[in-house]
Amino acid sequence: MKKKFPDFKTDAEAETFVETADLSEYDFSGMVPMRFELKRKDTSISLRLPEELLDAVRIHAKRVGIPYQRFMRLAIERAVKPSKHPQHMDGSIQKDHKLE
Repeated sequence: MKKKFPDFKTDAEAETFVETADLSEYDFSGMVPMRFELKRKDTSISLRLPEELLDAVRIHAKRVGIPYQRFMRLAIERAVKPSKHPQHMDGSIQKDHKLE
């Protein structure tokens, strides 16, 4: 039977554990993937949205387990990220895209 992960009170405790423990002895089945926000966010914006849209964003964010503002930022990042398959504004994929 695999060991349960201990609870840590500080980052230093967690780092020491990871450096010294044999992680193959521990049960990872209850682990949840995390995405860490390391980039500094030094610009804020104000955005007016229909209440229904904001409610939907909050519901989707809660479903994936992240704060709704981070969910919105990730959606914006995905929308502007370069893609192998460029999309039109309506979301359809443009085929045979050639740069001129």
